[in-house]
Amino acid sequence: MNKLTTLCYIEKDNKYLMLHRIKKENDINHDKWIGVGGKFEWGESPEECMLREVWEETGYTLTSWQYRGIITFVLGEDTVEYMSLFTADGFEGTPIDCNEGVLEWVEKDQIPELNLWEGDRIFFRLLEEQKEFFSLKLVYNKQDILEQAVLDAKELELFDILNEDGSKTGVVKERGVAHREGALHGTVHIWIVRENDKSGYDVLLQKRSDNKDSYPGCYDISSAGHISAGDGVMESALREFEEELGLSAQPEQLELFGTTLVKFGTTFAGKIFRDNEFSNDFVYRQPVDIGKLKLQESEVAEVCWMDYEECREKIADVEIPNCINPEEFEKLGSYLGIC
Repeated sequence: MNKLTTLCYIEKDNKYLMLHRIKKENDINHDKWIGVGGKFEWGESPEECMLREVWEETGYTLTSWQYRGIITFVLGEDTVEYMSLFTADGFEGTPIDCNEGVLEWVEKDQIPELNLWEGDRIFFRLLEEQKEFFSLKLVYNKQDILEQAVLDAKELELFDILNEDGSKTGVVKERGVAHREGALHGTVHIWIVRENDKSGYDVLLQKRSDNKDSYPGCYDISSAGHISAGDGVMESALREFEEELGLSAQPEQLELFGTTLVKFGTTFAGKIFRDNEFSNDFVYRQPVDIGKLKLQESEVAEVCWMDYEECREKIADVEIPNCINPEEFEKLGSYLGIC
């Protein structure tokens, strides 16, 4: 079954008018917070449908609006919905009660606290980032869990959200949303080491690409990456190892020496970045010729060997731009018998 709908977020004073859907029985949006909108009537354009639905549900006549994007929802196995998304910043009229739920003006920074569809969080992110007109495809399974998100024909990363013990909560979030909200998600960190005559070991550092959305141009772990929704720790570690460095490893060659909870917040290119990671930390001791590595250009600019103690000092004194977690680096040293 295919459906055509509209949705509009009306804004004023840094707030959105949100509809808490609590009045209708058998409502797929029951207890969710959404904008205002509804189904097309015969012959309507997206704008005509949006204006009519807004008036019917709020009593407002819009005087200024913008068509922001097309959202394709795939729900289970039998429903596809094409939704035209609008925002509006001008309106007039007297508000009315809505027969589908309760209308409430909500501060924009409080929106993430509401009970939202996970896909809605993606287009709230895109709206806040002033993304130009976009096409977003969202696929949900029968349990209403987000399974796929595609923006302008480009697949977006999805993460399983975790409890602090590393177990899954059952919630899946898109990467950008997870980093905006600071949701705990899993990562894999692989440290490549080799023996030396100084501290006992060199560590291989990668310099992050200047195009990275976080810590561009900084020195980092030998290889690291996120665990995609549905994937396991080891398969993610092996995949990242090969994608970033062109190295193939066997599971038994990756030594798990610990896990680390990493939490911080900052901004990159004007965008909020809240990282909250449960990292699975590995050591790889096999011989590596860095001249033969196949670096993933979009991720890694270059690599270099550095003595562990020298690296430790440079991290502590911030002598090199880096995003290495000191706690994790200390754990690595303890595991190697250095400190």
